[in-house]
Amino acid sequence: MAYYACYNSLYAILMKCGIYSEIHDCTIGLMLFLGFDPEDVKFIMRLKHNRIDIQYYLKNHALESEEKVKRFVIRCRTINDSLTSLQIESIRKTIEGRMKEKKKIK
Repeated sequence: MAYYACYNSLYAILMKCGIYSEIHDCTIGLMLFLGFDPEDVKFIMRLKHNRIDIQYYLKNHALESEEKVKRFVIRCRTINDSLTSLQIESIRKTIEGRMKEKKKIK
């Protein structure tokens, strides 16, 4: 539940920006464009890894910190609430530019 609380909060920001992503790793990869720091990315990746272990391999994982989950969700809400149309346009252009760069490399 902790992973999905964080993931869905993150995904809400992308939806506000008009960005659709079905692949969780891609959604998480976009976090740095949205103002998150690498520690936030590591946190949600740990939650994702634990969720996979629990769901598919029936392993037990204790939640490292309910408070961190709450802070992450609140941070997402704050980012989402404060996004302006200019910021959304900038985020979309930045992501689009990166995608074009990667296509040129291939």
